[in-house]
Amino acid sequence: MGENKSMGKIWEDMETDVLVKIFKELNLVELSPVSQVCRSWRLACSDPLIWGTLDFGLLISNFIQTRASPYIWVDDRSDKRLSKILRLAMAISRGNVNCMIFHYNLYMKDEHLNYISQRSPHLKRLVMPAWNRISKDGICLAIQRWEELESLTMPCIGYPPYIMEELAKRCKNFKELKVMGSFDLLFASAVTTYLPKLKVLSLRCSKVTMGALLCVLNSMEHLEVLNISHCLLFKIATNGRRQVIHELDDNTLERTSQLREFHHCQSRQCLACQRMMLDEGILRWYRYEDWFWRRDEVSSLDLKDYGRLFGAQCETLTSVD
Repeated sequence: MGENKSMGKIWEDMETDVLVKIFKELNLVELSPVSQVCRSWRLACSDPLIWGTLDFGLLISNFIQTRASPYIWVDDRSDKRLSKILRLAMAISRGNVNCMIFHYNLYMKDEHLNYISQRSPHLKRLVMPAWNRISKDGICLAIQRWEELESLTMPCIGYPPYIMEELAKRCKNFKELKVMGSFDLLFASAVTTYLPKLKVLSLRCSKVTMGALLCVLNSMEHLEVLNISHCLLFKIATNGRRQVIHELDDNTLERTSQLREFHHCQSRQCLACQRMMLDEGILRWYRYEDWFWRRDEVSSLDLKDYGRLFGAQCETLTSVD
């Protein structure tokens, strides 16, 4: 009996730093019962070192594309599962998530976004899921709560100015933007108007007009890093047809020389560039490797490997009947 009490005392009095080091090896599902053992373990389970990055990159909705708005139908079980996972993660993390990553084929609703924005007030980086079921009011409300947001990766959207304006009003330290999809003159004008002090812009694997590119290069004097690797660059010719640009002219290259980093690839031998041409500028990510959408030549935007908190094991353990 004395030995058992001694062992219990050791676990109870274990330093928080040691507990955190142990708990960092657990995933979200494993952390749940551990966080309920005692107060010291609960505090250790919510440590920022564990929750710095919450990567839901493996979480995908069960959906069917439709012809009517929002052009997607999502199985009710997918919504319930997402709600279940978010409740669990937000309860244990206790507001300590700094970076949150979602898969591009995760179709959350306003209620999901509202829930995480209320419970992750110190978010600094967000990799957005698909927009289809998120309203203008929903994303604007979330941005209003994320005043510390510095970096956003977003799919393309029909009318981007309102998001850029909200970021400018609420997120004073915002410095990184990545766009996955289309980047036209309207989008570029919104960025240059509302985010003139942006430091990093990645348009990797996007469909970009030359007018939009020149707008960025001519107007954003604070921009330090620009990535247009594997982009489909084009302009509208005098006959109204789209003309693909395979090589940047000297005038454009001279403007890029002012940047600290400029990433550019339009090689016919490059696999990513070949895929962009095959998909006519709107990359069909689902055709390719699971990791392909996570890559970026800009090191601060590259998502690297999936995190431990929500690995493959969690996918099966968090299923909803």
